[in-house]
Amino acid sequence: MSEIKTIGVVGAGQMGNGIAHVAAQAGLGVVMHDLEDAFVERGLGAIAKNLQRGVDKGRMSAEDKDATLARVTGTTDLDAFAECDFAVEAVVENLDVKTDLFGRLDRICRDGVILATNTSSISITKIASATGRPERVIGMHFMNPVPVMKLVEVIRGLGTSDQTTREVLDLAARMGKTAVECR
Repeated sequence: MSEIKTIGVVGAGQMGNGIAHVAAQAGLGVVMHDLEDAFVERGLGAIAKNLQRGVDKGRMSAEDKDATLARVTGTTDLDAFAECDFAVEAVVENLDVKTDLFGRLDRICRDGVILATNTSSISITKIASATGRPERVIGMHFMNPVPVMKLVEVIRGLGTSDQTTREVLDLAARMGKTAVECR
C-alpha cells in the first residue's frame, strides 16, 4: 500500500468533474479523463465555475481556487493513469462499458492501485471480474452534487479486501466526505 497522492477520474461529466473538484480541493493531484477534448474542457470549466462560486461567497480565496485548479490535469489519453495512485470511474451506467474500461485500467494502472466505480446499481463483483485484481476493486458512490453532498457509499465486491475498504474509507475522509459501508 502506497500513499494516495494522485487520483485518476474517468469521466468529466457532472459526477466526474465533481469528484475531481473535491479531490483537488483536498490537496490531491487529479488526472481527469474523457473521450473528447470538448468534454474535458467542459469538465474543467465546471470545476472553475464552482470554485469561483466559493470565492464569490467568501468560502475560499482566489489563491486557493487557483491552487485547486492547478492540481487538475485534463486528458483524453487513458494511459496517463499509469502515474495515478487510485482510479475512479464515473461513466455511463452500462456493464459492458464499465467492464471494458476496468480491463483497460487493470492493464494501465500499476499493481496495487485501487480501481473504484461510482456505480449505484451494477455489481462490483461483475465489474471486478474484468480485472486481475478483484481484491482492489470497490464501489465509491458519490452523491450529486459531489462538492455539496457529504455522503459517499463504499460498496465491497465479493473479492474486495479489508485493506482496500480501509484505504477507500480513509480517502473519502481526506476528501471531506462521510463514508458509509454498504453491501
